[in-house]
Amino acid sequence: MLAPSHLRGMWHQGSNAPVRPFLERDHSFGPEDIASMSAGFEAALRKLGLVVREDPATVAVAKSIIELAKEGEREPGRLCDQAVKRLST
Repeated sequence: MLAPSHLRGMWHQGSNAPVRPFLERDHSFGPEDIASMSAGFEAALRKLGLVVREDPATVAVAKSIIELAKEGEREPGRLCDQAVKRLST
C-alpha cells in the first residue's frame, strides 16, 4: 500500500523511526504501552513506505498512533491499520 496522494513524495531513505521521540513530555504511557505503540508505528511506516523520522508524513503517523493510544487502543496491528486508514482519508 502506498501513502495517500497528499502524503506521497514525502519520504526518503533513512533510519528506523521509533515513536518514543514523539512522546517527549507525555508520561501517560508505560513501557508496555510504548512498545505496542512503537510496533504499530513501525508497521504503519512499512505499509506506507515511510522511513525518515522528520518527514511530515511520518510525524502524521506518529500523532495518529499516539491519539489512538490515548483513546485506549494498544494492539499494534489495530494501531497500524487505524493509523493508515486515518491518513488515507
